[in-house]
Amino acid sequence: MTIQFDEDKQKRKMGDLLKKEEEDLVQVLSGKYNVEYINLATIPVNTDALRLIDEQTGRSVLIAAYALIDKRVKLAARNPTDPKVAAVVEKLKTDGYDPQIYIASMQSLEKAWKYYKDLSYAHESRAGSLEISGDQITAIIDQAKSLPTVISILENTVTEKKSYRVSRILEIVVAGALALNASDIHLEPEEAYVRLRYRLDGVLQDVTRFDNETYALLLSRMKLISGMKLNVKKESQDGRFSIRLAVGEIEVRVSILPGAYNESMVMRLLNPKSINVPLEELGIQPKLLKILLEEIKRPDGMTLTTGPTGSGKTTTLYAFLKKVHSSDVKIITIEDPIEYHLPGIVQTQVNDKGYTFLEGLRAAVRQDPDIIMVGEIRDNETADIAINSALTGHLVFSTIHTNDAAGTFPRLIELGVNPRIIPSALRVAMAQRLVRKLCKDCKKEVILEGEIKKQIEDIAASIEDRSLVPEDRSKMWVAVGCDKCNKTGYKGRLGIYEAILMTREIEMVVQKNSSDREIWDAAKGQGIPTMKQDGIIKILMGITSLEELARVISLT
Repeated sequence: MTIQFDEDKQKRKMGDLLKKEEEDLVQVLSGKYNVEYINLATIPVNTDALRLIDEQTGRSVLIAAYALIDKRVKLAARNPTDPKVAAVVEKLKTDGYDPQIYIASMQSLEKAWKYYKDLSYAHESRAGSLEISGDQITAIIDQAKSLPTVISILENTVTEKKSYRVSRILEIVVAGALALNASDIHLEPEEAYVRLRYRLDGVLQDVTRFDNETYALLLSRMKLISGMKLNVKKESQDGRFSIRLAVGEIEVRVSILPGAYNESMVMRLLNPKSINVPLEELGIQPKLLKILLEEIKRPDGMTLTTGPTGSGKTTTLYAFLKKVHSSDVKIITIEDPIEYHLPGIVQTQVNDKGYTFLEGLRAAVRQDPDIIMVGEIRDNETADIAINSALTGHLVFSTIHTNDAAGTFPRLIELGVNPRIIPSALRVAMAQRLVRKLCKDCKKEVILEGEIKKQIEDIAASIEDRSLVPEDRSKMWVAVGCDKCNKTGYKGRLGIYEAILMTREIEMVVQKNSSDREIWDAAKGQGIPTMKQDGIIKILMGITSLEELARVISLT
């Protein structure tokens, strides 16, 4: 009878004996050092605990965090008496944790360390806070400078191991949006797939598609992070969370809407960088800019900015505040939400639990302010208090929803404001839209001719102040598309503006509760271009295109 030697089997037996010997030795050392022994072979490793110590530190110090309950964290260490281990423990205590240390074998530590590869680079550090940090996420943001790059990274990630890819996909979706300066992220379920789109410079761009299984996991993760109910699927929900980057904190507002196939999700990225624009760089015509700079120096009165959602009204209001801010005035803002934190200014945020713009404004006037900013005038009471504040020695900035500057006056009257007091309170009514700027690297010059030439000439001819009209009206520029602008032909945005100043003529028509057309007729002679005229000036200067202007406002 021949006995066959099984080398692999013997190696496994020898390995098992060595592991058992190591565990026995560690148990003996446990008694020697008076530190409790732990064997992680049968204990699950909590990844939220594991990430408290980065992988490089864990492997060099021979330590791993494996359990986390509230602020109590359990640590496994090969040598609990090592000064390096003590330093890690002290750091955790400084961060507010209560560390409990155990002695463990190398095989226990190896089991914990292998979970580092599954770790999400983003993690929930507290309710409603998604923290993005580390070299790898920074590399994604640095790398994802174009839409094709973001698409490539996402598609490669989607094919990875499902047990840990969901958080990573979410990070890349958000990091890609931040790298491309997207304002919104849209996830829209169809019957067979879910479409991901970014809003870049105000226009939605297709990014990629997800399978329904992946999206279901993404949706659950997002609900958890943003404080929504996981079991509610047939009602709309709103939530928010913040992303903490090295450069600052970005707030994300999340909206979920039930749909035909699954819930649709939109994330709005409130990036302080996009709001921190000086008044002189918003695209306001020099003549209007000079008027506004004089008006905001006044100690009282109201300036209203109008336009639809996403037209840059908040950015304009912040630019006003930064211009008037000084140490000898008190400024209070009532916002929804606070999008940019200004030092030296009292900012308060409305909520859905009773603290409305009205309540905020009532409280603000009792705080002895010099300047008040109200995020939006939505109802009669808010309008009344804002108007009265402007009449009683306060400078007031706010927004209101109308189509143009002339519509501001009828809208206030519709809200119940007495037409007789509007002229005494309201100094300037503005309207604005955002247009995309032509990419400087690929825009193409074309000669004006035919119907387009006539259309531009007719609008240019209606501009009262001829000094604002470019002398050369023989050409314009069109979008082409290159790698630097993601093939769109546009890069960045700026505003087109119009304004009506409170004059004797405007006062007379407002008190008669006149129409928008009559208000525009009364505004003739002020010499401030309308949005359409402002857009045509920017077209002739090569800043934007006729196609882009027609996308934003009616040219007829």
